Amino acid sequence: MAEEAAEEHEGDLDAFLDKFRGPQRYDGALSPDSWEQEFDKIPMFMKKAPSEIDSEQHPDLACLQSIIFDEEQTPEAQATTYKNEGNDYFKEKDYKKAVISYTEGLKKKCSDQNLNVMLLTNRAAAQFYLGNCRSALNDVVTARKLKPDHLKAIVRGALCHLELRHFHEALTWCDEGLKIDPKQKKLLETRIKADRLKRTEERDLRKAKLQEKKELSRKEAILKAIRDRNIKLSLASSKDDSIISTDLAEMSLDGLSSENVSGAKVSLDDNGNLTWPVLFLYPEHGQTDFIAAFHEESRFIDHLMVMFEDLPPWDIEEKYIPSELELYYEDEERAEMYQVDTQATLLAALQQQRYFVKTGTPTFLVLVKHSPFSTNYFFGKKVHRLK
Repeated sequence: MAEEAAEEHEGDLDAFLDKFRGPQRYDGALSPDSWEQEFDKIPMFMKKAPSEIDSEQHPDLACLQSIIFDEEQTPEAQATTYKNEGNDYFKEKDYKKAVISYTEGLKKKCSDQNLNVMLLTNRAAAQFYLGNCRSALNDVVTARKLKPDHLKAIVRGALCHLELRHFHEALTWCDEGLKIDPKQKKLLETRIKADRLKRTEERDLRKAKLQEKKELSRKEAILKAIRDRNIKLSLASSKDDSIISTDLAEMSLDGLSSENVSGAKVSLDDNGNLTWPVLFLYPEHGQTDFIAAFHEESRFIDHLMVMFEDLPPWDIEEKYIPSELELYYEDEERAEMYQVDTQATLLAALQQQRYFVKTGTPTFLVLVKHSPFSTNYFFGKKVHRLK
């Protein structure tokens, strides 16, 4: 009897507790394990909207979008919606999406010109912050065609011109805007900056032109000195001795350009003397020497004495002694070699009939007298030796 009473009492207790268990879990309820992720899919509680709305993944959001951008709305209403959306993106500094929204608004081609002007001007601002100044300028120009006195468009246009370094145009836009509002702070600041930069640019341009004129005069003086000395400049040897250059001054200024690594060029000193960059080649060892400033009245032997005062590390046989060296230049057109007296001056060598100064740098070969290498090097070539 006692056991039956206990079981009956336990059953009554279970029935009593069932009253407080609540209803069964309804369909569509949030899962206890992933409720945060599911919560974030509810449009009202989304932390960030997806860039593209998929109706299958976000049916609620797709539904809201269809309501907001209802094609049955008037073009003005749709354009306004896109403008507001673009403004929201702009506040978030998402300028690319802002441009897209303003563009969609303009595509509606509504009849409200003020709204179109705002869309154009706002898109220009977004483009400006993206660094697309030309696109921004195009938009404000279009906006001003619709509303010439739209101050916001004028300010944006002035800033675009300033950024594009169109200083004269920037000043013009500023002046037009200040006629509408003489105290417009941004226009006043922009005008001061544009005027300062315009003056600086004009000053630099004057300096550049003056420097260009001086450089041209310098080159012309050098060319005259070269012409007076009967020195021949050439980018390539001429087959005809009589046709060195149809116009020395014309081919000039290229002929004077030096291709050496140091960038050294022929120069004319205050006494009217020429100084040349000169290159010495040592074909036996594949070595070179470069003299950046070789005075035309200096003798080759004087430079050779300095260059070989200490034997170079590549002269293992110690045979490059100034008194045992010979100088030559090559007439590539005729495949002939001409010996140059080491006691001669640079000017005397450059004045020889078959010597052509190429790329602004006189070049000479240095060989050891009667060496086996010299014999092999000259084999098959016509050599004009000193008498």
